[in-house]
Amino acid sequence: MTDFPIHKIREDFPLLKQKVYGKDLVYFDNGATTQKPLKVIETVNRLHREQNASIHRSVNFMSERMTQDYENARETVRRFIGAGKTAEIVFTSGTTASINAVAYTYGEAVLRPGDEVLVSVMEHHSNIVPWQLSCDRHGAAIRVIPITDAGEIDLDAYRSLFTGKTRMVAVTHVSNTLGTINPVREMIRIAHEHGVPVLVDGAQAIQHEKVDVTDLDCDFYAFSGHKVYGPTGIGILYGKEEWLERLPPWQGGGDMIDRVTFEKTTFNELPFKFEAGTTNFIGAIGLAEALRYLEETGMEAIRDYELSLKDYAERMLGSLPGMRIFGTARQKVAIFSFILGGIHPYDTGMILDKLGIAVRTGTHCAMPVMDRFGIEGTVRASLCFYNTTSEIDRLAEGLRTVIDFFA
Repeated sequence: MTDFPIHKIREDFPLLKQKVYGKDLVYFDNGATTQKPLKVIETVNRLHREQNASIHRSVNFMSERMTQDYENARETVRRFIGAGKTAEIVFTSGTTASINAVAYTYGEAVLRPGDEVLVSVMEHHSNIVPWQLSCDRHGAAIRVIPITDAGEIDLDAYRSLFTGKTRMVAVTHVSNTLGTINPVREMIRIAHEHGVPVLVDGAQAIQHEKVDVTDLDCDFYAFSGHKVYGPTGIGILYGKEEWLERLPPWQGGGDMIDRVTFEKTTFNELPFKFEAGTTNFIGAIGLAEALRYLEETGMEAIRDYELSLKDYAERMLGSLPGMRIFGTARQKVAIFSFILGGIHPYDTGMILDKLGIAVRTGTHCAMPVMDRFGIEGTVRASLCFYNTTSEIDRLAEGLRTVIDFFA
């Protein structure tokens, strides 16, 4: 995409200007956390410097202004993901907290002995372990949706897993290891035919393409601020109003209460029922600033540019001797997990680091994926819209250095 304003965008991200071991930084660990544009950094700094006051509880000027900014941030999130009501937007500490909230409360309200929850092989541990814990508490069981050698959901197998005991589907929108974009709209449709709700882990999707939860018709959607160019320690749980009304609160204290006596406590209205304690209100406002930055840049333009990076990286990396890429789905984002010949991923990652190239090595909190492919781990290069083809060239050159070193 020759008309994509990549030079302007890179100027907006100050960290990208630094050097590592005397070399210009190439940051390819965006799947773990993304860098922050100056607008987000300045917003967070300004709030700490000029406006820091707790929300909802005080009548002083700063508190009321912070409360208004916080609720405006909720509206920004609602608009960004196409939710129907701000009451359906719950601020959490991140994707993990959002999924844990649903797994715990859904277990309390719905799961019974013999019930089943469907999760896929490619899930992040954060969308496996909370469901295991919930199932263990209530005598339910996990059933696993298989994937193909290309790293795609086996839809026929998925359909066959539904029984009268199926109570929930929990699936990632985009795999953090394979880059696969799952057909979540179709998966949701199939689940709803069986009367089963669906939670979608959107941590690796929200930054790459336009997400519309109303169009998807998902029952829950979770994502993290720090993976979508916002601050750490803030995340979103979207839930359909009817589900959030039905589920019990999962933490007590602070904004989630209506009235407390020793005999009985009543709970606040949505979404505050799920926002116990003092929330990360500055993080929420910083997240809204990040989402506005993406809206100004254009999610369609971001998607198209990143697809061009993906195609270029596939050609460059695919031409290297001994390269084995895991995740060759027809629909995927620019995430590349690979092994280079017989070279251990940690060795590859350490040499790349000395060359100024930041990647990730290991199991990427997705051990079942590694078991599926019979490997112990991979190198992962995860790209985003501030990366460039010249940085991909640097990666390919660095990998040739690794090959030569171990020749």
